[in-house]
Amino acid sequence: MSVTHEVTNQAPPLTGHDPISGDTALAEACVRHADEATLAALADLGRLAGSEQAQDWGRVANENPPKLRTHDRFGHRIDEVEFHPAWHELMGTAIGHGLAGAPWAAQQAGDRHAHVRRAVGYLGWTQVEMGHGCPVTMTYAVVPALRRAPDLAAVYEPGLTSTTYQFGLTQPQAKPGLVAGMGMTEKQGGSDVRANTTRAVARADGSYGLTGHKWFTSAPMSDLFLVLAQLGEGVSCFLVPRVLPDGSRNVFRLQRLKDKLGDRSNASSEVEFEETTGWLVGEPGRGVPTIIEMVNMTRLDCVLGSAATVRAALTQAVHHADHRSAFGALLADQPLMRNVLADIAVESEAATALAVRLAAAVDDGEHAFLRLAGAAAKFWVCKRTAATVAEALEVLGGNGYVEESGLPRLYRQAPLNSIWEGSGNVIALDVLRAMGRQSDSVAAVSAELELARGADVRYDDAVKRLHTELGDPDQLPLRGRRIAGLLALCLQGSLLLRYAPREVADAFCATRLAGDWGAVLGTLPTATAIGAIVERARLTSV
Repeated sequence: MSVTHEVTNQAPPLTGHDPISGDTALAEACVRHADEATLAALADLGRLAGSEQAQDWGRVANENPPKLRTHDRFGHRIDEVEFHPAWHELMGTAIGHGLAGAPWAAQQAGDRHAHVRRAVGYLGWTQVEMGHGCPVTMTYAVVPALRRAPDLAAVYEPGLTSTTYQFGLTQPQAKPGLVAGMGMTEKQGGSDVRANTTRAVARADGSYGLTGHKWFTSAPMSDLFLVLAQLGEGVSCFLVPRVLPDGSRNVFRLQRLKDKLGDRSNASSEVEFEETTGWLVGEPGRGVPTIIEMVNMTRLDCVLGSAATVRAALTQAVHHADHRSAFGALLADQPLMRNVLADIAVESEAATALAVRLAAAVDDGEHAFLRLAGAAAKFWVCKRTAATVAEALEVLGGNGYVEESGLPRLYRQAPLNSIWEGSGNVIALDVLRAMGRQSDSVAAVSAELELARGADVRYDDAVKRLHTELGDPDQLPLRGRRIAGLLALCLQGSLLLRYAPREVADAFCATRLAGDWGAVLGTLPTATAIGAIVERARLTSV
């Protein structure tokens, strides 16, 4: 009997690698903004992230999305969400390695690099699976906002900064670790949270009763939430726990789970409040500035998560090209394919450099810099992710379009961070707002750009174009996207010119800044040191 099914010319499984210390650009950024000890502290997490076991957790968690259980078998309302065990493995790993709220406690204890360590770990670990990053991010981000209510922070911060993960609804103070969420969006307002109709009424005991409907509440299985509601003074921020201090369930009715394009492993829900108990965080009528403390941190993770998605796609593309032959040669040796891989690598390194720089700003207390640079990075890095992942998927050809490759999951996930915490137009207008109202933010970002002045004429010209774009204030809103994108590109250019190998910085300036760049990836100029860029993008042996 003849053999008709012999498997040849297929890439081996991509396992046994380390997406943290094995990624040259990420490892260099970690050491640059922290130190070698910080990178070494992530060794166990990196090895696990590249393991077959962790990749199975990510795959299975997405193949078995969460299920809503509104009632128990006896008809009692329970409003719980059931997850596959793989989800809990992902969550336990992330929280156990300090990727949630732990950096805030570490920073208070004197750790100067707590947020960089967390950011580098988050960027490496979420390449395994991005959906569980949502509750991890919100738990990280809630702490600075909750500190506007010191009495509440004293009660809940120990659980939020814990490295212990314990699933299930119970009295928060009795749990060794807590997970947090957020409830802002309503169906009639979307990003315009001042149009929210959920109302809060003060009670004699100092709490408030909230009544209304939230259109998007991610991770509804969390222990507590920051929620916006209207008071007489205007939109205000409240802490809403799922379980009250006396152990009884708060009113938190889960109407349904959203059926989403991606982020399948994570539960996103509609929630109904009816005299739901909450406590005021911050001043009455100042809910938006209060919750922006949380949003600024979740936007940081939008950048980190997008950089992680691009890097995961690049790793898959390079691995496939290194093992797949076509037309008599390995794909990795074909000139046009090398151009594509190098262009994706430049995109990835620029995103990684800027993401880790933002995390360093948290460690260093550079709030003014983070306010403007974070918004610009959120706009550009997240916006670039979908197109970049699509190009990486195409490297695998038809194999990349098949679920088993993992690329379709990355592709579905790719647009999310561009939408989450303000879609493109909202973020572009926020960049303009920060430029117009916060001169300290403009000064901080300008100082960062000045550090690379004179290193490359193409960069200098781009910075001049940025200032020219700001010259006509009457037309600024119309050009908001151009300005936000150019600002992010200049920030990336400044970092690459100062820290990346010359071939990477040169390719970036020749394309992203000088305009000699095609409409698609894989159009680097002929003089580009493509081979050196691709070699740098390969994960090193660990």
